[in-house]
Amino acid sequence: MIHDVAIIGAGPAGLCLARALSGQGLSIVLLERQAETALADPAFDGREIALTHASQALLEHLGLWQRLPAEEVAVLRDAQVLNGPSLFALKIEAGQAGAERLGHLVANRAIRRAAYEAVQACADVQLRCEVAVTAIRHHEREVELELAGGELLRTRLLVAADSRFSETRRQLGIGARLKDFGKTMLVCRMDHEKPHRQTAWEWFGYGQTLALLPLNGEQSSVVLTLPPREIERLRALDEDAFAREMERRFDRRLGAMRLASERHAYPLVGAYAEKLVGPRCALIGDAAVGMHPVTAHGFNFGLGSVQRLSAAVLAARARREDIAAPSVLARYARQHRLATWPLYQATNLLVDVYTDDRLPLKLLRGAGLRVAQGLLPLKKGIARHLTSPG
Repeated sequence: MIHDVAIIGAGPAGLCLARALSGQGLSIVLLERQAETALADPAFDGREIALTHASQALLEHLGLWQRLPAEEVAVLRDAQVLNGPSLFALKIEAGQAGAERLGHLVANRAIRRAAYEAVQACADVQLRCEVAVTAIRHHEREVELELAGGELLRTRLLVAADSRFSETRRQLGIGARLKDFGKTMLVCRMDHEKPHRQTAWEWFGYGQTLALLPLNGEQSSVVLTLPPREIERLRALDEDAFAREMERRFDRRLGAMRLASERHAYPLVGAYAEKLVGPRCALIGDAAVGMHPVTAHGFNFGLGSVQRLSAAVLAARARREDIAAPSVLARYARQHRLATWPLYQATNLLVDVYTDDRLPLKLLRGAGLRVAQGLLPLKKGIARHLTSPG
């Protein structure tokens, strides 16, 4: 048997692509290293995903949004960017685009669970867990996958969706531009005394970067970026000592704070694949573009890759063409690169400038925010981008 599409990696991007392609007469197989129990009931990993209106619309279309528990979905109304100890903030408000909210915040584990459940309802998607691909061989009309243990799978189109450190990408001979920021981010949920007013914070402090993502009630997801050794020291503190440390780092702007979850740490590394497609293969999700989280575009870009690749594949099928023809994959690559490359570069530049504590750049940082705050068309443009339905 030959599959039409084989997807390596059953994370949210891979699962969403399988769901997007389902019901169109295609044979789809998903290959995943993890046990199926880890997909059905994902563990809390500390990550909250900021979803734009366009991403919400796609999740609704795929049948995922309806499966999200209400308590795992929080309104993101506005956002503000702060610099150093100053109380001045660049404010991005949903009302500037005539909307009630910029988007929503959803726990990563809730999205993963909903994606798994949606795929479980697809009779034309075969999910195979605890399998590893040891070799990939290209032929004119198909790609052959060798699994650990010697089994061979054949597919017309191979899709890599296995993280920004994708082993599949490497096996395909596709390099990636990696940017190691030399920092680690610590993420956790915290209760706090003062209200967040459904406003996200991005605070470029001196010697640290703080983010606050407003959840339901007086609780937020807190993201602290520091050198790895300092993060490990904070993870080793008991809950009370950690809470006092976070109060200090937030300059007590949220009042008393209390740890409300486990603490998780992740290295900060950006990645952009040198090619988004190859012979009968394509990259999606973080395997294609792995963003620094500061602009909260990572998963939204991943969903964008799902939408663009599925549209290209299904259009080719409707024309009775080869779904992995070079012209089909080139269309996807062109569209996705155009949508992601400028913001990927701009995000990395933003991080470089706003985490450099040399005096000239400190002054530039503060001046830049004040100039941007006075540019109403710029702020309206950002708000419209976040609230656009597609």
